[in-house]
Amino acid sequence: MKSRAVFLDRDGTINPDPGYIGDPGQFELFPGVVPALRRLSAAGFKLFLVTNQSGIGRGYLTSGDLKAVHERMNSLLAAGGVSFDGIRYCPHLPGEECSCRKPNPAMVLDLAREHGIDLKKSWFIGDKASDILCGRRAGCRTVLVGNGQDEGADFTAPDLPAAAEL
Repeated sequence: MKSRAVFLDRDGTINPDPGYIGDPGQFELFPGVVPALRRLSAAGFKLFLVTNQSGIGRGYLTSGDLKAVHERMNSLLAAGGVSFDGIRYCPHLPGEECSCRKPNPAMVLDLAREHGIDLKKSWFIGDKASDILCGRRAGCRTVLVGNGQDEGADFTAPDLPAAAEL
C-alpha cells in the first residue's frame, strides 16, 4: 500500500524568507512549525521538503552552504522530535531549461516514486503560486499559506500550523 505525504516549500512556509539564506546562523523556523510537522507525521504522513534555491545559480551561496543550512534546519527539527523523509532542491535560475524548478513537478514526482507515495492522497503546502501549481501538476491537494494570493489552491491558511489542522 502506498503512503501519504506532505510536500512542503521551505522559505516563507517553514521559515522566514529574508532572501538567499547561505549562513546557517540566518536560519530559523516559524513558531509552531515543529508541533505542526509532528502532528502531520503522527497522522501518518511522510514529510518532504521541496525548494527552489536559485541563490546557488546566482552565485550567492554554494551547494555546501545550502547543505549547512539544511543541517541547521534538521537539527532544529530533530530537537523537536521530527524530521523530513527527504529533501530536494533546484539550484537553477528562473528561465533555465530544467525540469526540477517549481512549478515543474519533477522533484515531487521523483520523491513519490522513490518513497512509494500516493499523490492523490498527498498534499503540497507552500506560500507562492509556483508551489500551488507544482502540487496541482503532481496530483496533490494544495494549501497556500501566508499572505500569498489564492492561486487556485484547494485551501488557504495563515500559516503551517493552521494548514496542518486541515
